[in-house]
This record gives sequence, C-alpha cells and structure tokens, in this order.
Amino acid sequence: MKRAIVMLTTGLTAMLVVACGSSTNTPTPTASSSGPAATPTAPPATAAATPTPTAASTAAQVGGSWSGQYSGPFNGTFTLTWNQTGANVDGTIKLSSPADTLNITGQLDGNSISFGAVGVVAYTGVVNGNSMSGSYIDRANNQTGTWSATKS
Repeated sequence: MKRAIVMLTTGLTAMLVVACGSSTNTPTPTASSSGPAATPTAPPATAAATPTPTAASTAAQVGGSWSGQYSGPFNGTFTLTWNQTGANVDGTIKLSSPADTLNITGQLDGNSISFGAVGVVAYTGVVNGNSMSGSYIDRANNQTGTWSATKS
C-alpha cells in the first residue's frame, strides 16, 4: 500500500511539473533594475487607403454634339446633343427617318453608355474617345438595329 501511495504521489508530482513547466513562445516580461523601462512603440504607420473612383469620375466624357447613323428597321442619320453631369447624360436626338426630335436621358458606366427616349427606343453601346457605337431596340415593334456616332 505504501508503494501505491508513493507511485500516486510521484505521478501527481510529475503531472504538476509537466503542467507548470510547459513553455510558450511568448516572452515573459522581466523587470529591469538598470536604466529606464522600455517605452512601448506605436505600430508602424500605414498608407491611407486610396479612394475608389466613383462612376462620375471614371465615366467617359460625351458632353457636346455628336453626328451618327443607324441601320436596322430604320436607316438614317441622327444628331445627338448631350449635357453631362458625372455619369448622367441628357439632351436631344434628332432623327432623319422617321423625322423626329426626342428628349433623351442616359447613364454612363465607365465607357458603357445606355440612353433613350422614354418608352420608345433604348440604345446601348461603348464610347471610345470621340466615337461611340452600339445597338438599339425599338420597343414599340421589338425590332433591333445598330448605330455609330462621332463627336462633332
């Protein structure tokens, strides 16, 4: 019985030594009696985040007059006059066939453009400097065609 108690005591002592003697990689701070205490330093400064450009700052610039042509169910020429505020555009389109002048509004997303007259024709396309081109759909007849224009 004495031997069982000794083994039990020895086993418990070994477990305590192992538990208390385990180490970590985290240094333990120690007091220093020579010199001033170390002053904690601030983390290194990081560069400020660069703001993401908004659609208004990255939108193609289309303000002014444009001349173009269209083909499909109707063939002819047109003149666009754009006012632009950021990514929003509005103005007029003057069509040769059928002869008509319509107010238009639209939106730019980078170099992509979409515009049209409410309920009539919807245009989509891409602006590339002083030219743009794309396709349109005549909503009344569900017919499609293409268009292109250059800045006047």
